[in-house]
Amino acid sequence: MRRFSKRSHLVTLSDINVTPLLDLAWVLLIIFVITTPLLERSVDLKLPEGGAPTRVDRRDIQTVEIDAAGRYFLNGAPIQLDALEKTLVAAHRSNPNLIVRIRADQNGQLRWFYPVIDRCTRNGITRISLATRPPSRR
Repeated sequence: MRRFSKRSHLVTLSDINVTPLLDLAWVLLIIFVITTPLLERSVDLKLPEGGAPTRVDRRDIQTVEIDAAGRYFLNGAPIQLDALEKTLVAAHRSNPNLIVRIRADQNGQLRWFYPVIDRCTRNGITRISLATRPPSRR
């Protein structure tokens, strides 16, 4: 005597078994959680603690301005690029804490900006600050 009819063998299941899909999603999630920190930190570094912003003496700052036409100004006075280099080198010799603050017009070309950076780094002036304006509030 048969308990099952022949019709039960012909009926297809219309439900999808979700358990293997959830197992796969869980395994992928675990893999991503483990590998993401390894991708972000390629070099093991001990970074110093952050603190309050340092105060800078205004006498240590030399401001170089570059307008949209490519003219150079040192502390508001017009100057040629070669004279600018000589002045900054002399200021750096007398004050090793010299910071060169560069203010460049956003509409100017980079070909006037790069020579200032290049001449500073060639002469050992590595403390360079690039001035920007704060973002506008909307």
